[in-house]
Amino acid sequence: MTARLARATLVGLGLTAIAAVVYWICNRDFEAGHPDFFYLADAFLHGRVWMDFATGPNDVIVEGSKVFVPFAPFPAIAFMPLVAIIGPVTADHFETAINAVLAAGSVGMGWWLLGRLNVRSLVDRFWLVLLLGFSTQIWWITTRGGVWHTGQLIATLLTLGCLIEMSGKRRAWLIGLLAGAAFLSRAPLALAIPFYALLLAGDRVWEPRRWPVESWLKLALGVAPSVLFFFWYNAARFGSPFESGYALATVPPFLEAQREMGLFSIRHIPMNLDYLFIHLPVLNEVDGRVVFPFLRPDGLGMSILITSPGLLYAVRAPWRESRTWWLAGAALAVLIPTLLYYGGGWLQYGYRYALDSIPFVWALCGMAAASDAARNAFVGIRGPAIGVGWRWLIVFGVFVGLLGWYWAYHL
Repeated sequence: MTARLARATLVGLGLTAIAAVVYWICNRDFEAGHPDFFYLADAFLHGRVWMDFATGPNDVIVEGSKVFVPFAPFPAIAFMPLVAIIGPVTADHFETAINAVLAAGSVGMGWWLLGRLNVRSLVDRFWLVLLLGFSTQIWWITTRGGVWHTGQLIATLLTLGCLIEMSGKRRAWLIGLLAGAAFLSRAPLALAIPFYALLLAGDRVWEPRRWPVESWLKLALGVAPSVLFFFWYNAARFGSPFESGYALATVPPFLEAQREMGLFSIRHIPMNLDYLFIHLPVLNEVDGRVVFPFLRPDGLGMSILITSPGLLYAVRAPWRESRTWWLAGAALAVLIPTLLYYGGGWLQYGYRYALDSIPFVWALCGMAAASDAARNAFVGIRGPAIGVGWRWLIVFGVFVGLLGWYWAYHL
């Protein structure tokens, strides 16, 4: 290992550890409820696909003494070794620490991915992992906890794992396994899989005679176990391989009214686009007076241009490269079912469903930094590639995220 690589590794590990501490400080006093994955993991260990009690009144399907959860099951599978050792109750008590470690893992894997993307400046890498870890919904969902957010944290880790492998040895079977597990954590990520195939092909996709058919077959074989488990799991719970439980779960009345318009429907698109791009905080008024911190979220959503403006740096990615387009395509594709979905992501600070797409957009930011650094070196400019203006956007997003820590306890 070269001295430069060793230094980068140590810095990355240090930042990951610091992030874990920050996340735990933020979430340790929050009682989220709904620690379903730990108890579902225990059910799996005992040969069952149901729990024997409900962890909350909503997002469950109760059939007699059996309680089913609609959430994608891979996080429960991932927790099985832990639950086998310490039990579901103890794991439940440690949920805040577990989520803090998962979120910090995203920071560490992001640092690793930036190295694979040839971002050489440690300063640039610092700013980019700061963007990922503290100017996206990772911070909010880690603070709030619960089954909904733990699943998203694990899905983010798995997606980053796909991108790391795609930028390294490119073992198609491993990418398939990780992509399948990501799909079993957050279903919209299934739509990223065709773009992994395109990334494996690169520019050869325009030349059918040079298609990497063997790699595509290995990718499909890697994904297959998750797809087969998905259909089996649905059939074992509800008698149909196509029933995930989301249409059956108990939800609050205002969400029930939304779902009656369709689990997925074009009628939900304006609402979701509003939450993603337009929705603004409101004045924080008490007895007719505006009080600190002056603005408050309403819990429905907030524009990503406010929470994560640093992601706009992705526009500087090298658009002449095919992989840039495939990453952008993956980000858009996994967003489509979310925009059609009735739920909207409530309760949230920002638009948490966008986290399915953010690893792809953030990878474009990494490519942009590498491209800008190469361009600067060509003209003899030394120093970090990410300019002051972009850094201020990241700082603004981190400040908004810091307010999110406050509002996690006061909404």
